[in-house]
Amino acid sequence: MKIVNLTPRTLKLMPDGPGGPSLTVSPSGKVARCATDWVVETITADGITIPVNRAQVGVVTDLPEPQPDTIYIVSRWVAEAVGRDDLYYVDDVVRDGQGRVIGAKALSRQ
Repeated sequence: MKIVNLTPRTLKLMPDGPGGPSLTVSPSGKVARCATDWVVETITADGITIPVNRAQVGVVTDLPEPQPDTIYIVSRWVAEAVGRDDLYYVDDVVRDGQGRVIGAKALSRQ
């Protein structure tokens, strides 16, 4: 199985956490992006008007066509916008002692 990282960051996949084996997946050089427009709506509660921001997903760019035995790691926005079976995003992140993300235990898909 070939894994193509279409995010701007190096990803470290560590299914057993920091002490176990890991796989580092470098960025491919292309970043799949999803245009997003924010629509502001409002709700009123107890006489107070509260803005509600709603994302409207637009066109996805720099996403290759599906290839046999290949998965693409993308942002969750891209995966949700396109809904292909070959698009994955990081899940179950691993953090260091200072709360910084250092990897992920799993991938997820739609």
